[in-house]
Amino acid sequence: MPESGALPPHALEGAADRPLGFYLHVPYCATRCGYCDFNTYTATELRGSGGVLASRDNYADTLTDEIRLARKVLGDDSRPVRTVFVGGGTPTLLAASDLVRMLGAVRDEFGLADDAEITTEANPESVDPAYLAELRAGGFNRISFGMQSAKRHVLQVLDRTHTPGRPEACVAEAHAAGFEHVNLDLIYGTPGETDDDWRESIAAAVGAGPDHVSAYALIVEEGTGLARRIRRGEIPMTDDDEHADRYLIADETLAAAGFSWYEVSNWATTTAGRCLHNELYWRGADWWGAGPGAHSHVGGVRWWNVKHPGAYAAALAEGRSPGAGRELLTAEDRRVERILLELRLSEGVELSLLRPAGLGAARKALDDGLLDAGPYGEGRAVLTLRGRLLADAVVRDLVD
Repeated sequence: MPESGALPPHALEGAADRPLGFYLHVPYCATRCGYCDFNTYTATELRGSGGVLASRDNYADTLTDEIRLARKVLGDDSRPVRTVFVGGGTPTLLAASDLVRMLGAVRDEFGLADDAEITTEANPESVDPAYLAELRAGGFNRISFGMQSAKRHVLQVLDRTHTPGRPEACVAEAHAAGFEHVNLDLIYGTPGETDDDWRESIAAAVGAGPDHVSAYALIVEEGTGLARRIRRGEIPMTDDDEHADRYLIADETLAAAGFSWYEVSNWATTTAGRCLHNELYWRGADWWGAGPGAHSHVGGVRWWNVKHPGAYAAALAEGRSPGAGRELLTAEDRRVERILLELRLSEGVELSLLRPAGLGAARKALDDGLLDAGPYGEGRAVLTLRGRLLADAVVRDLVD
């Protein structure tokens, strides 16, 4: 949303038929991981550049101000919020009471659906049983722990600070606190990781008993510490074939343990275990992203906030919108985005969205074994296992 803080009238047309979610961004980290290019800040990075306004101590109050702004902007929109996802950064660097207070602001301003999914990300070293119990009592019912790997040498390359075995222990503590749904995030393709290292990591994650696992290929972003180390020749980059092998190991191991894929990088043991908040993104629903650098989408309007916590807090303190810019999506923009995102889902994308060139590409993908013949015959493009390995290439052809 731009600084005016207003949305065009058409953005809320038909809103009652679309779910509404909230993403609450917490931009603080204890240390910066070498592979991370997210909008996050350590205490050292903020010192002298944001003043009191950028402090973790009053962050919950600042974020609450934006939630109240959202209420004004969305006007008489009466939809209860279907999902709330607190991400970062490391949300659990804040006190549990702060996260509960932020959730309370959403509840007070908008109301929560009876079956609302309420998630927070967590660093394994920043929670304990008492912290988890306070989150659960405050309304959180899903938690996602950053595990990345079970191997110490892999964690060291990623600059992850948690102790191997701690994420698995966190799953047990979360279950004991009453969390219905628990996710473990994994990363494969770290330089120096072997197939056996990855097998051990997947086995450790499955053995911990979560109902959801996310497994992402490491992407080395320019400007990160990891990219500089690879460029200097200190560590070798994993190639695409190794990434494909790791993905196949993950899918085979997770399937054998009762997990089903529902998005290319996500597996769950039940439909209820899926991350509904992420499904809002993938299906083009409405969500308000609160926090520095957070992105939002309502009715074909996308906007984003200023990135720096100090600038973000200053705008709200002065009664201004923290929005830095926005774009109005055309019908073609939305068609392309549906194909890009929905093809990654196990339900696939409707062939009716494709243009003639895309339909020709879909037919070729079917012949090449990249699309499933059954759904194709029913008018949907659904990736096979081989298709999932080449998802980016397949979708590039289908959007033509």
